[in-house]
Amino acid sequence: MLDHEQVVIHTGRRSRLPVIVAVHSTALGPAAGGLRLWRYADWRDGLSDALRLSAAMTSKFAVAGLSSGGGKAVVALPEGMDLGAGRRRDVLRDVAEVIASLGGAYATGPDVGTSPADMAVIGESTPHVFCKPTDLGGSGDSSPHTAQGTLAALRAVSRRLYGTSSLDGRSLAVIGLGRVGADLARLLAADGASLTVTDIKPDKRKVGDELGAVWQSPEEIIAADVDIVVPAALGSVLTRQTVAELRCRAVVGPANNQLATPDVADLLHQRDIVWVPDFVAGAGGVIHAISTELHHVGADDARARVDAIEDTVSDLLDTAQRRGQTPAQAASELARRRLHAATGPTSSPTTS
Repeated sequence: MLDHEQVVIHTGRRSRLPVIVAVHSTALGPAAGGLRLWRYADWRDGLSDALRLSAAMTSKFAVAGLSSGGGKAVVALPEGMDLGAGRRRDVLRDVAEVIASLGGAYATGPDVGTSPADMAVIGESTPHVFCKPTDLGGSGDSSPHTAQGTLAALRAVSRRLYGTSSLDGRSLAVIGLGRVGADLARLLAADGASLTVTDIKPDKRKVGDELGAVWQSPEEIIAADVDIVVPAALGSVLTRQTVAELRCRAVVGPANNQLATPDVADLLHQRDIVWVPDFVAGAGGVIHAISTELHHVGADDARARVDAIEDTVSDLLDTAQRRGQTPAQAASELARRRLHAATGPTSSPTTS
């Protein structure tokens, strides 16, 4: 059974590429989520991505207490295709056309393969877009806010494990020094943390050198003897094998889809390792963008919503401990309760 309100699959009239928009829920408010422009062996793999990621966005917004639902847009590129500037613009105009046809049910922002500049192109045809460049009135790059939100989550975990939210003197291993990972590493260094870092790109080592961090290879860092491991790169870093190698007390990071399979959360719990779900720890960027551009709150209020991730994580850890659950189970239950309260027991989604 399809657990989505609406799924649109449209062949772009300019690009002739599959444009997929999945609206999982509008129970809490209009849906929002990123636009993924990626290569797939089959376009139906892009559909699977859109369905899975849109459902995760619903949970992300519900746990954060925001009046938004979950959605996702995917343009499925054939493997090996490189878009030139002209064809890229055609793709973005096709996406804008599909979003506009939904009448405000879904707004999009950047995701894998897209940027604030791409949102500016979409914004020429529809207002249902966020993270446009700042010089066009948007909130721009969400990376600093994602990093700030992850720092808030780390402070909550630190207080739970060590009795203080300060990370001064704590040892952390940051896996991935892209835009979010590098921003987060700088925040942690400023807070006095001792860092071990890595990235699949060797030239990122200069970021670690700037911060006085220890560099380890991507293969070795998962087993680093540190207080907290911080996944900030690709997904599926937590597998049955890597969890067995962990020597930390917690795993908290902004990388999406950290668990290779859902049962890995139970393995972490069995080892008494705190894992904060990625859709909670990594929510700062989208919370800030949605708050400023779609909910039209001021900068201070938007920052307060990002910082509130610390309270959200603290509450989830309290609930999980009280009920003997994993934090992931506590987060999923919180999302279900908020959605149920919004829809009522008799409501059911429609599909199209």
